[in-house]
Amino acid sequence: MRQLFLISLNYLVIGEVLYAAEAGMPQLDPTYWASQGFWLIIVFSILYIIISKLFIPRIKNNLEVRENKIKNDLEDAKNLKELAEKKEIEYKEVIQKAKKDVAKIFIDSKKKLDKDLRVKKDLIEKEINKEFKKTEKEINELKKNSISSINSISEKIVSKIIEDISGDKLNESSIKAVISDISKKNLDKYL
Repeated sequence: MRQLFLISLNYLVIGEVLYAAEAGMPQLDPTYWASQGFWLIIVFSILYIIISKLFIPRIKNNLEVRENKIKNDLEDAKNLKELAEKKEIEYKEVIQKAKKDVAKIFIDSKKKLDKDLRVKKDLIEKEINKEFKKTEKEINELKKNSISSINSISEKIVSKIIEDISGDKLNESSIKAVISDISKKNLDKYL
């Protein structure tokens, strides 16, 4: 049965081929198959040679160029990354050093300012003490002068009062001695 099927299939195909060749399809005619095979081999050989000698080397060259460019770009990126990391480390070191320098400058400035303040404070305290002593001296002199002024004023008032009451003028030296004696006794209370 199988053979019958193959024979009938073969008959149909050959019959169809012969019918197709007669109907205007010479490529299906077995008499032309040898020349068609020859030209097929020639055309595909030329295509193969053109593709293998012209296009494939260009494609390979482009692929190699791309691969080299990618490798170079990756290497450049790696180098730039390493450079960036080095710069970051240097940047951090510079910042750290700057922080230390700023802290040192701050401490030095604070010490200098404290020293200047102490010097100025000492100068001001000396001036204040000098002025205080001078003022104290002036007050003491004023007290001494005021006591003598008070004594002389008291003498004049007492002599005037006694003269007004008694009508006689007393000896000024005795009035002076009494006022001087009273002022010496009471002087410690007021000074």
